[in-house]
Amino acid sequence: MPEKKTSKEKEPKKVLEAAEEPVLENEEAVFEKTPETADFSGEYLKTVGRRKTSVAQVRLFRGGKGVIMVNGKKASQYFPGEMINILTQPLKASGHVRDLNFSIIVRGGGVSGQVEAVRHGIARALFAFDEALKEQLKANGWLTRDRRAKERKKPGLKGARKRPQWSKR
Repeated sequence: MPEKKTSKEKEPKKVLEAAEEPVLENEEAVFEKTPETADFSGEYLKTVGRRKTSVAQVRLFRGGKGVIMVNGKKASQYFPGEMINILTQPLKASGHVRDLNFSIIVRGGGVSGQVEAVRHGIARALFAFDEALKEQLKANGWLTRDRRAKERKKPGLKGARKRPQWSKR
């Protein structure tokens, strides 16, 4: 009579099958598949963008291919999904999507705060690059820093405004 396999016995076999993928002997072949990055050397314009607790240091390089690098990764890898559309809004509005390169260092906060900080920094860099873009950027509110942030906790309260339950007697 054949032995019955339980579900616990099946799972390790699947893991072993996945681990048995062929290992590349030549490491250079792996690096050839990675996309080339733009050359970030020479003169640049430096600006800073902020949102909540996030700070983005933006460097704009002229005569580029439209590459945006965030913390050493491509922007589409660092900000997956629809977030890339938010940070490219000033570029699309100004028409400089493919002729400028950006090298960005962003720290602090969460993903949405970092994306908006990068957008603020890119908008400021575009304004420094071409002052004729001021009306387009200002009309959309990308040149103004969004000061909204989390309100601090107050002493005696449970949070910024939440109070302990009050008893009359």
